[in-house]
Amino acid sequence: MNNKPLHILLADDDEGDRLLFKLAFSELKIKTIVSTVSSGIQLMEYLNMKEVPLPYILFLDLNMPPKSGLECLKEIKSNKNLKDVLIVIYSTSDNEKDIDETFHNGANVYITKPNDFNILKQVLEKAVMTASIYQEPNMIRENFLLKI
Repeated sequence: MNNKPLHILLADDDEGDRLLFKLAFSELKIKTIVSTVSSGIQLMEYLNMKEVPLPYILFLDLNMPPKSGLECLKEIKSNKNLKDVLIVIYSTSDNEKDIDETFHNGANVYITKPNDFNILKQVLEKAVMTASIYQEPNMIRENFLLKI
């Protein structure tokens, strides 16, 4: 990675989670610009704006009304202009069905939101450092769920 800051985008409807996410990135040694949106609808509007550069990595919460993270993932991966965005699922769910469904729909990494701030920082840093490695066709299910 070069010296240019990485553009990170978080889509999460929980304001507290958005604040913790931004704080965690501010404490990492990785140079980033972190943007957030609070719904799947806002996310898709943001990604489709011509004047805004696409993020290096999108962290995507699954449980957002009215448009879920899974719906957004499918829409992103079916759009030729967006399909190459690295996507990290960032969810409270550790349900195998959610993990499998997001894996099969093209997400790069799956993170279950940790309750400990120091672990959050570690897992976010690891996600940024490894997300580009975990792309099709080399993607295997065992590497998808990121754990610290």
